[in-house]
Amino acid sequence: MRRLHDDHATALWWHALRLTGGDRARAEDVVQETMLRAWRNPQVLDAESARSWLFTVARRIVIDEWRTVRARSEVPVAELPPAGRYAPDHDEAEQAMLVFSLAEALERLSSQHREVVLECHYRGHSVAEAARHIGIPEGTVKSRLHYALRALRLALEEMGVTE
Repeated sequence: MRRLHDDHATALWWHALRLTGGDRARAEDVVQETMLRAWRNPQVLDAESARSWLFTVARRIVIDEWRTVRARSEVPVAELPPAGRYAPDHDEAEQAMLVFSLAEALERLSSQHREVVLECHYRGHSVAEAARHIGIPEGTVKSRLHYALRALRLALEEMGVTE
């Protein structure tokens, strides 16, 4: 187990860091859980494809975490457009992580900012339609949308999402 850790932990941590959008604490948790699963599966310890197995397990852990958070999320992730719209050249796991990151960033917005972003960008309403639906003046929608997008961009940068 020590040899497996010495040979692969650093590369695994960098992989997990990328999967978690730069969140060091979550990356460490992913590495720890991955190594625990390797310890529970001793056949992996001697396999030539140990690194591949570790990377796959780490990716699955992050996806499972994403699914759990999505199920409990206040942000209607189901209403987000498919991730392929943003990253058509990424694989399915990366697309899932992109949607997860976007949903997490939306959760960081105030409820008023989140509401106008969802109305205008995800439900496809015009400013006038959003204003009628929310029950506020059009100018207020424009202002909130402007500041919401700035806050969303900052949240994504803080999370390490650069796409």
